[in-house]
Amino acid sequence: MPKIFVHGNPETRAIWEDLFAELATRGIDDVIALEPPAFGAPAPQGWGGTQSEYREWLVSELAGIDGEIDLVGHDWGAGHVFGVLSGAKVRVRTWAADCAGLMHPDYVWHDAAQAWQTPDIGESVVEAMTGSSPEEFSAMMSPLGMRDAIARRVSAELNDETARCILSLYRSAAQPAMSELGALFRIVAPIGGMVIIAENDHFAGTRAMHEEVASWTGATVAHLPGVGHWWMIEKPREAADALCAHWGV
Repeated sequence: MPKIFVHGNPETRAIWEDLFAELATRGIDDVIALEPPAFGAPAPQGWGGTQSEYREWLVSELAGIDGEIDLVGHDWGAGHVFGVLSGAKVRVRTWAADCAGLMHPDYVWHDAAQAWQTPDIGESVVEAMTGSSPEEFSAMMSPLGMRDAIARRVSAELNDETARCILSLYRSAAQPAMSELGALFRIVAPIGGMVIIAENDHFAGTRAMHEEVASWTGATVAHLPGVGHWWMIEKPREAADALCAHWGV
């Protein structure tokens, strides 16, 4: 039964490396890391990079996978997962994702997102990030939990197309887009869920917001203490424990 992982921004599949190694020690090697266009994979001709386009991209990718699916999303990868689940277009056996607070009706985008959503300011800010050297990128991300070796690998795959898609994605998701997604998610109420709450990750709302969104669908909650946004890098063993329990393996 394949375990499908979807990452977000500013990331590539490299963020899952430590977690996949931990899962392999438990005999779980049927893992697939899907790379969203411009975030580790080339963007197709005419790609606009909007929230709806990424949702349909993930629908298409999942449709090509045989059998039941265990789906895991992080950051905007979680956002794409929520979009797919809210559309009820793809059946999954289980889903697990962080950043559930994005869909809470009271959620306000974090400062970096608001900068990206602002004309001219966003262009300058995102250019400074995607145009930085591997050393500079690591210096920005390492304090947040993305270890140096992984940060450098991620940096090598970020480019002007990434910058363009960051702006398009976040601007298409300006409020009330996320609260509207939350309303759909609550109506569809996808089963088999687990909301991952990293204690020190404050990009996607408060712990109470995450827990309330989980309650909409009866999803379980996995609390990961002492970690931030890149919980799969900081504590891969604990992350594997939570996922394996969720999958029942």
